[in-house]
Amino acid sequence: MAAATAAASPSSSLLLARRHGASPSALRAGASRLRAPRCVLGAEQLRVVEAGKRAGGGADPAAAAAWTPKVPAQEARLFALPQETRDSRLKIFSGTANRPLAQEIAAYLGVDLGKILIKRFADGEIYVQLQESVRGCDVFLVQPTCSPVNENLMELFIMIDACRRASARSITVVIPYFGYARADRKAQGREAITAKLAANLLTEAGSDRVIVCDMHSAQALGYFDIPVDHIYGQPVILDYLASKTISKDLVVVSPDVGGVVRARAFAKKLSDAPLAIVDKRRQGHNLSEVMHLIGDVKGKVAIMVDDMIDTAGTITSGAALLKQEGAEAVYACCTHAVLSPPAIERLSGGIFEEVIVTNSILLPEDKCFPQLTVLSMANLVAETIWHVHRDGSVSSIFQ
Repeated sequence: MAAATAAASPSSSLLLARRHGASPSALRAGASRLRAPRCVLGAEQLRVVEAGKRAGGGADPAAAAAWTPKVPAQEARLFALPQETRDSRLKIFSGTANRPLAQEIAAYLGVDLGKILIKRFADGEIYVQLQESVRGCDVFLVQPTCSPVNENLMELFIMIDACRRASARSITVVIPYFGYARADRKAQGREAITAKLAANLLTEAGSDRVIVCDMHSAQALGYFDIPVDHIYGQPVILDYLASKTISKDLVVVSPDVGGVVRARAFAKKLSDAPLAIVDKRRQGHNLSEVMHLIGDVKGKVAIMVDDMIDTAGTITSGAALLKQEGAEAVYACCTHAVLSPPAIERLSGGIFEEVIVTNSILLPEDKCFPQLTVLSMANLVAETIWHVHRDGSVSSIFQ
């Protein structure tokens, strides 16, 4: 069974289909099979909708008045600028790491994805050429630095340099998944702090701002010498869990002590659910051993929360412990589905009721399995881009 994927929104999907030649009827048939979770938006969105209604922007006033976060009102983004100058200085380009996510973002904002040529020479060198003018524009480059990490990171550096040499007014790199974020400190002598190195390289390449989602540790944000907007994938996952209306008692579980702050924040937003912690000792890289459980999960539905799932060793061994302690069912939630081998075998073994992730990393077909649900974070990223472009408050998105 293919993994369920959450669409950005019906309106943005229709727009995207028209641009790629798909028929609306075919799109509607496909959309019925897709989940469309709500996106938590800020008060600024409501103000723009009201402004559009007063300006008579062509939208149905009754529909605008009944706006809820469940419908990511794409028309609101279009009301903010006049038709003749709409988004003329907003340019969005995508690397090769996750082009579908960039297409969803551009469709939600009502702009075309920028034209860019990216190719490899015979010896592996990367060639990038912008195929439209960006002079005086606010450029946003969407590129997660997932596997192959070094290829995608180098591709991003070259994209930044191409935009800088093309006289872009500002260059913002949008990194849904930031590779090397786990190497954020010296755990042993003579180790490199690669997160700081990657941050330095992004700055030196010419980027003016970074938008990153769910960094592995918050202190890594201080490695950047340029402004950083840190966004979270929690709203998308929380809305999806709320739509499931699970009747059993819920308990949010942190798979390790380091994720307690993240799990506590998640539990507070999930009707102030109780918190449990899996205590484990790591024996080496990608190896862990579960020790014991702190908290009560007997007869409850356990929601395990983490920022990423790599080899799934920690979260799978934690889930086994929860089952031993009497958990009724176990759900795994994370923003970044890295899914390095043998993650697929561990996650699809039947111990999880469902594995819920976002599309910050593009998952190929061979990494999909029946329990996997992929939610789209395009609306969340698009709203962040819009607020940055309009000099608005990014934190208002999460209020």
